[in-house]
Amino acid sequence: MAILTFHSVALLLSFAPFSQANTHVHSSLRHRRQSVPTHLPGNWTSLGCFTDLVNGRTLTGPTFTSSTNMTAENCINFCDSQEFVFAGTEFGQECYCGNALQNGGTNTTASQCNVACTGNRNELCGAGGRLNIFSSGKMPPPPPQTIARVGNWVSLGCFTDGVNGAGRTLMHEMNLASNTIEACTTACFNAGFQFSGTEFADECYCDTKINTGGVQSTLTDCNMVCSGNSSEFCGGPNRLNLYNYTGTDLPPVSAGGGGGGNNGAPVFPVTSGLPGTWAYAGCFVDNANGRIIENGLAGDPKLTVESCIATCDSQNFSLAGMEFADECYCGDRLVNGATNASATDCNMACAGNSTEACGGPNRVSVYSTTKNITSLPIPVVQNTSLPGNWSYAGCFTDVAGGVRVLPWQIIWEGNNTAEACMNQCAAFGYSASGVEFGQECYCGDIEDLTTNGATLRPDSECDIECPGDPIHICGGGQRLTTYTWKGALNVWHTPQNIGRYEFFVPGLVAPLLATLGVNNKVAFLEKHGTSVFPNSTGAYELDLSLVGDFSKEWREMHTKTDVFCSGSIILPDRAGRQINVGGWSLDSTFGVRLYTPDGSAGVNGTNDWEEDGDLLKLQRMRWYPTAAILANGSILVIGGEIGSNDKPQANMEILPKPDGGDTVIDLDWLQRTDPNNLYPFVTVLPSGNVFIAYYNEARILNPVTFDTITSLPNMPGNVNNFLAGRTYPLEGAMVLFPQHAPYTDPLRVLICGGSTPGPASVSDNCVSISPEAPNATWTIERMPSRRVMACMVPLPDGTFMIMNGAQEGVAGFGLANDPNLNALLYDPTLPVGQRISILNNTIVPRMYHSEAILLPDGSVLISGSDPQTPGFDEETRIERYIPPYLNKGIRQPTFNISNHDWTYGQRVTISNVKVFSGSISGVRVSLVGAVSSTHGNSMGARTIFPQFSCSGSSCTVTAPPNTNVSPPGWHQLFILDASGTPSHSSWVRIGGDPSQLGNWPDLPGFTQPGVGPVTIPL
Repeated sequence: MAILTFHSVALLLSFAPFSQANTHVHSSLRHRRQSVPTHLPGNWTSLGCFTDLVNGRTLTGPTFTSSTNMTAENCINFCDSQEFVFAGTEFGQECYCGNALQNGGTNTTASQCNVACTGNRNELCGAGGRLNIFSSGKMPPPPPQTIARVGNWVSLGCFTDGVNGAGRTLMHEMNLASNTIEACTTACFNAGFQFSGTEFADECYCDTKINTGGVQSTLTDCNMVCSGNSSEFCGGPNRLNLYNYTGTDLPPVSAGGGGGGNNGAPVFPVTSGLPGTWAYAGCFVDNANGRIIENGLAGDPKLTVESCIATCDSQNFSLAGMEFADECYCGDRLVNGATNASATDCNMACAGNSTEACGGPNRVSVYSTTKNITSLPIPVVQNTSLPGNWSYAGCFTDVAGGVRVLPWQIIWEGNNTAEACMNQCAAFGYSASGVEFGQECYCGDIEDLTTNGATLRPDSECDIECPGDPIHICGGGQRLTTYTWKGALNVWHTPQNIGRYEFFVPGLVAPLLATLGVNNKVAFLEKHGTSVFPNSTGAYELDLSLVGDFSKEWREMHTKTDVFCSGSIILPDRAGRQINVGGWSLDSTFGVRLYTPDGSAGVNGTNDWEEDGDLLKLQRMRWYPTAAILANGSILVIGGEIGSNDKPQANMEILPKPDGGDTVIDLDWLQRTDPNNLYPFVTVLPSGNVFIAYYNEARILNPVTFDTITSLPNMPGNVNNFLAGRTYPLEGAMVLFPQHAPYTDPLRVLICGGSTPGPASVSDNCVSISPEAPNATWTIERMPSRRVMACMVPLPDGTFMIMNGAQEGVAGFGLANDPNLNALLYDPTLPVGQRISILNNTIVPRMYHSEAILLPDGSVLISGSDPQTPGFDEETRIERYIPPYLNKGIRQPTFNISNHDWTYGQRVTISNVKVFSGSISGVRVSLVGAVSSTHGNSMGARTIFPQFSCSGSSCTVTAPPNTNVSPPGWHQLFILDASGTPSHSSWVRIGGDPSQLGNWPDLPGFTQPGVGPVTIPL
C-alpha cells in the first residue's frame, strides 16, 4: 500500500517576485538572476509561468519531489518518459506532469516564478502556487475522463477516503505495477471483491462493502490521472473513484490484499530471533484518530517483520509497526491516542512471509526495543498556557485563489510546534501565527486573514499533530491552526509633522559616493570609465551656497582611474582631506586618491583629486572595500574582491603602509562568507577594539593584531530565513546609537534592512546589539516595509533617517525592483518596538548607487540611483529632505566658535548662543561625525552628546575623553533648542592627527597639509 505523499496536496510559500536582470557589461555576474533554461531536452519549450491550485492542480498527472536535485531538465525527462506533453516545476523542488492545463491554471507574469531549482541555483523552478510549465510540442491526447463502466463494473462516483480519522473506505490494497481502472477492477474481481476504487493515481483498493466514513464527494475532487493510463481518472488525494460490480459471477473472496494472505492459514507475531532487545508489543488500532506511528515507508511487496525492524533499527528508531501486510512504520512513540486491539485483529500475513502477522486493516503489529512504550493522547488544539499575548483564533482555510493567507512560511520538519511558531512570529513583529500540515509555520499580520480570504472552519478540520509536540494540533491540509496577538507588537508612529522631500538641484551625473567636506561643499564621485555619461570626468563638487544658479553651483573635478564601488572617508589631518580607495577593475582596484577641500561659500576651490598609481597604491586589488579611521588615527582598508565579480579579497591592510614587506592580514571569516560580505560595517568601540559586521555575522577584533576577541551571535535574518544578510549585495545600512557623556553605557550598533542569498526575500527589520555588553544579544525591530539598499543618516538630535532602497531583490545592476519611496525616522530614546515614525514619500526612485548625507543646516541631501533596471533611469536629480525639526517654522539657533581643533577632554567655549524657542537652559549640544556615503555604508558615522554647561549666552563643551570613545576625526557641531531645532553646524576636529597623516604621502604630486593645529578657514 503506497503512503500518501503530503507534498502532493500542500502548497508552499510564494516568495515576493523581483524582475529579471538585464544584460550589462558590468552587471554582477555573481548575482546573476536565475532564469528559465532555453536549451531543453528534445523539442520541449517553455510556456511561461502559470498559476496553480486555483481550483485544484493545474497539472494532475504523476509528480515527484527532490529537495536536492530538481531542475527543469529532470522534470521534463520524468514527464517525457511517461509520455506526458506538459511538465511543470513548482517551489524549487516539485515536478508535475499532465496532458492538459486544468482547474483554472492560467498564464501569469514571469516574475512570479522566482524560486531557484534545488538542483541548479541558476534555474527557476516556479514558486508557491506558481508553475514554470514546459511543452513537448506534441498534440495532447483527449482530456482524461471518469470511466462510467468497465464490463459489469459501474462507477459510483468520487468518494472520500481516510478523512478526519474515518479510516479506509475500502480496506484491501492491491499492488499493481501500472494502475488503471481496468487493472484495478480486474484485480478486485479476481480476489472476489464487489467494490473497487482507485486513489492518488497509482493506488488500487478493494472490499466487500463501503466502510463507515466513506461518503460521496464532488466528482471533480477525483482529478488525478491513472499512472498507467493518462486518459482516465484514478481518484485524488484522499479521494476514490469507486466502482460497484453488478454481475452475479464474483468468485469467493480469496486474497488478503497487500500481497499478503495465506488462504486462511493462521499467522503469528514473531517472538524469537529478533535483533537486540526488539520484541513484540502487541496489536494496536490505527487511524482512529490518525496514524499512531509517525514515519511511514512506501509499500513493500516483500515485507517481513524482520525487514521492517531492520529498517527502523538502522535509523535508530525504537518502534516498528507493520500494517496491511506490506506497510512498515517507524518511530519512538505511539501517538494519536493509540489503543490496544484484539491480538486476532492483526491477522494479515506479511507480503514477504505468509506465516508472519503484519497487522491488518487499520491494525498495526507493534515491536519495540523497550517494554516502556511512550503513548501520547489524541492531539488537541493548544489554547491554554500560550506564550506572550497570544490567543487561539480558530481553524482557518488557507490558499484562496493560490494566495497564502499568511505570507511568511517556515518548514520545521520533525520539530514544529504551535508555540515555536508563535514565538518566531512575535520575535519578528508579526501578530498572526498559523501552523499547517504538521511541519509548516506561517507568520503574518492579523489583517492578512481578512485580506487574503481566510474563512473560519470547524476545529475538526485542523487534525494533524505537531511533529515536535504530538499532543497538540498543527493545522491540516490547507487548514491553519491560527493564533493572534492581543495588543500592539509594533507601534509605528504617524506624526502630523512628517517633514518633506523637495527638489534641491539638477545634477550632472548619477553619483555613487557623496561626502560633505569641511569646506561645506558636497563632493560627488561617479563611476568614470564605466559612466553612461560620455563626458563625465568622474568627480564634481556642489557649492551649497550657490544652489539655484546652475552656471555656478557645480565645479568640475577629475579622477584618473575608475572609482566605481570604492570606499571613502575623511581623514583627521588638519585639512580634512578626503581619501578614496579601490575601484572596479585593473589599476583602479589599487587606487589611493586624495582630495584637499578648499574654496569657501560662493568661491570655487582649485584643488583636485590627486592620484598616481606608480607611486602610491594599495597592497591588494579591492572592489567594494570599506575604509575606517582607527583609534590610533591610521586608516583601515578591509575586504572587497580583486576586481569586478572576481575572487574575494579576504584580508585587510593599513594606510599609511607600515614598515616592512607585505603587511596584509588574511581573514578566514571573510573568505568563508564571500560574496555576501562586501562593504563590511566597521567601527571603533569604547574599549578601543574594532567591531565588524559582515554578511550575517559580527565579531570584535583586537586593534593591533586584528585577531578575533569575541565572535558575536549571528544577526537575525528574516522571519522565514535566518540566512538573510546585511552587507552588499544583501545590503542594509548601519549607524551607531548616540554616545552620551559620561560614556559609561555600552555602545549600541543598529543595522536596518537587507535581503537573502538566492531568490531574494527583502528584510523588513532592524537589528541592534551592544557588542561589549555581557551576554550580548541582538534585538529585532520590525519596519513598516521591506527595504534593501537602505541609506541611514544620523541627525543632530540623535535620531536617524532611513530612506532609499527597494522592496524586492538585492543590490547590483538590474537585480532589484519596487523602489521604497517612504522615509522613516528612528528614535533610539523610545521603547523597543516603538522607535519608528513613518514620514513622507518621494516620487524619485532611489535604488542601487543612491546616497544620503547630512547637510550643515540639518537637512538631508539625497542623490543617485543607477539601477539599470528596466523602467528606472539613471537618476541625476538631487533632493533634500526637510526633517520634522526643520518643518515647524522655528528659526534655527545660532552660535559662534573660534576653536575648531579640540583635544580630548578639553573644555571649549561657544559664544553668542541664541535660541528662538525656549531658553538657553533647554539647549543640547551634539557632534556628528564626518561621513562618506555609498552602498548603504556611512563610513565614519558617529553621534556624540558631550558634557556641557551654559551661562548667559555662552556654553562650555567638554570634548570626549579619549580616542576610543571618539576616534580622531572631524565632526559637525550643532546646538539644538528646547524644541529640538538644530543650528547650522560648524566643523571641529577632535583628537588631532596622531598618525601624522598630514605628512603623508611624502610623494611628488600629492599635497601634504602637515601636522599641527587647524588653520583652514571654517
